[in-house]
Amino acid sequence: MMKQVTCKNPGEMVFDETAEKPSPGASEVLVAIKRVGLCGTDIHAYAGNQPYFQYPRVLGHELAGVVESVGSEVTTIKPGAPVYVIPYIECGNCTACRQGRTNCCKNMSVLGVHKDGGMCEYLPVPESHVISAEGLDLDQLALVECMAIGAHAVRRADVQPGSTALVVGAGPIGMGIVQFAKARGARVIVVDSNPDRLKFCQENLGAAAVISADEDVASELDTLTNGDFPNVVFDATGNPKAMMAGFNWTAHAGTYVLVSIVKADITFSDPEFHKRELSLLSSRNATREDFEHVVRNLQEGVVLSTEMVTHRCGLDELPEAMPKWIQPTSGMIKAIVEIN
Repeated sequence: MMKQVTCKNPGEMVFDETAEKPSPGASEVLVAIKRVGLCGTDIHAYAGNQPYFQYPRVLGHELAGVVESVGSEVTTIKPGAPVYVIPYIECGNCTACRQGRTNCCKNMSVLGVHKDGGMCEYLPVPESHVISAEGLDLDQLALVECMAIGAHAVRRADVQPGSTALVVGAGPIGMGIVQFAKARGARVIVVDSNPDRLKFCQENLGAAAVISADEDVASELDTLTNGDFPNVVFDATGNPKAMMAGFNWTAHAGTYVLVSIVKADITFSDPEFHKRELSLLSSRNATREDFEHVVRNLQEGVVLSTEMVTHRCGLDELPEAMPKWIQPTSGMIKAIVEIN
């Protein structure tokens, strides 16, 4: 038997100790989960706002642990190894996969979204999606996936040295975007409604300037860029109003990247869009290339990860902690669930 937490319905999480301990298939690795990063996806699922989702579901896709056992055909990893998990299980056959775009596989199955995830003691995962990374502790390993989302968005936007990048939404994903855009040589501006997060981005992550979302953002950007506006704008808010506003905050000939996903329709002015000849991109998940890029940057100290962690709890404490953490007054930036 094993312990797990299940999101039964929106707003309802249940801890139990009666789930059956799984065994790995021939090409699978059984991971003893030790750390789970709480993601915006988990929060949206808990609140009932997550697309591609059905209840009940064991949440959790930002996963780190130790290899418990391996299947008979596994050759690349051994029991006892600390690992992180790539939670996007692609089909390998669709048009996206054939192009190496496994992050947007037509038949994607994401742990904790389309199938049960890692808010449990043990999880079988395909060998190809269990990765060992030397020099990183369990907390860092648990945040690799979160950071990979930002790394993928920056790579997809092809951020250039000397450009100006605007990151709207200073949650963990946005903080990752800030760091990887800055690492590419961009001048980064951050917009958020939370003054503490803005301060953290400027003092710890090297943001060149910050703007409160309560201010006249367009006017502030006009001043900060001498009328040019940012070359690349990333939305990481999950707020439809902010996502629509971003079209007017992007420079002529600029690129607008929607990293957030919402259960809503997004509209924009077509004359304004064409006048600027904007490039509009979505950014979904990440590829193994992005995960490896994150690991290298963490190993070399180029980016921060665990510094974002503000809240922790044990697996059995999560059902009680979750409704408190999601309150705007909680001060949560990033939470980690520990399983011991």
